[in-house]
Amino acid sequence: MKSFPRSITCLLALTLVSSGQTQTQPTLKAAFSRDFPIGVAVNERQFTGRDTHGVAIITNQFNSISPENALKWESVHPRPGTNGYDFSAADAYVDFGEKHHMLIVGHTLAWHSQTPRWVFEDENGRPLRGTNAADRALLLERLHDHILTVVGRYKGRIKIWDVVNEALSDGDTFNDRVILRQWSPWVRVLGDEFISKAFEWAHEADPDAILRYNDYSVENEAKRKRLIVLIKKLQEKHVPVMAIGLQTHANLTWPSPALEDEALTDIAKLGLPMHITELDVNASAAGQRTQSADVAENARASRDGAAASAEAQAQLATQYTNLFKVFLKHRDKIKLVTFWGVTDADSWRRDGRPLLFDLEGNPKPALADVLKIAQASGSP
Repeated sequence: MKSFPRSITCLLALTLVSSGQTQTQPTLKAAFSRDFPIGVAVNERQFTGRDTHGVAIITNQFNSISPENALKWESVHPRPGTNGYDFSAADAYVDFGEKHHMLIVGHTLAWHSQTPRWVFEDENGRPLRGTNAADRALLLERLHDHILTVVGRYKGRIKIWDVVNEALSDGDTFNDRVILRQWSPWVRVLGDEFISKAFEWAHEADPDAILRYNDYSVENEAKRKRLIVLIKKLQEKHVPVMAIGLQTHANLTWPSPALEDEALTDIAKLGLPMHITELDVNASAAGQRTQSADVAENARASRDGAAASAEAQAQLATQYTNLFKVFLKHRDKIKLVTFWGVTDADSWRRDGRPLLFDLEGNPKPALADVLKIAQASGSP
């Protein structure tokens, strides 16, 4: 596909000129309008309007947004106490979504990462311990206050919440006695109780919000088994988990179409809607050696320049094509597909050139191929 200069990209109806006549390609949100909303993770420069190029792509291509960082604990609740909240960025994010009539997602309420140290310490700065009843009560109180305050503030405005993020243990061997990350401070102090309480309190704060459990690499059989064990346990306890968030941080060859299909088929048996929550495809050479979406591991696995080559970008287009074919096969259960970043310049995997728009905001060949998949499937 032709690479457009920024001035044209920012107008973004993706206008193509052929034989003296103007043709307009459908946008992602229009192409998949009969299948599922198409979302994107946005950063503060975008939802405050400073990145006008990014805003043009977001408003033209997508009809749902997720915040990269604005609603993570360290951003919205950096200090203890009722005066420790800072809603400036989160308010701007929600205002942006409402201004542009988008489905607004909240990410995330309980996660081991990007949570301030004070959350897991007592008033004297000592780490909280799971063997201490007072420590457990204190951490539950903090979680309760955080969820009711944050979810309650955006009641009726944020429609979907990632309530618990990445609680499952990694590893290629399944052991039904070790389902969760044992080193997570949430797990060390509260065990699996923090998960059920987080969902219950989020539902209390906004009974109409869709509440997700969100995790990565569930295409891998062992982790998928852990996910299924966890969700079944929550369902047996009538915990209000309402959707499964599947991050889908891919690389050029993983997951294969067969593996993605197998994973979605297995997870669909839980009877819950599935959301593809953080889609990207790492095109770096080093990125092909891992299937993890751990932040530190990916920082190490994306540092090479091969991702920008024509060959790598052709493989990127093929992988996106394969993934969207599988998503469309499961469109009766998939209710949202969200890309994790607008352009390669915004991506946490920037060096892996993982998205449909390049560093300059120009559409890649992968975008045209994804749109062709929608057209071939009978979408408008």
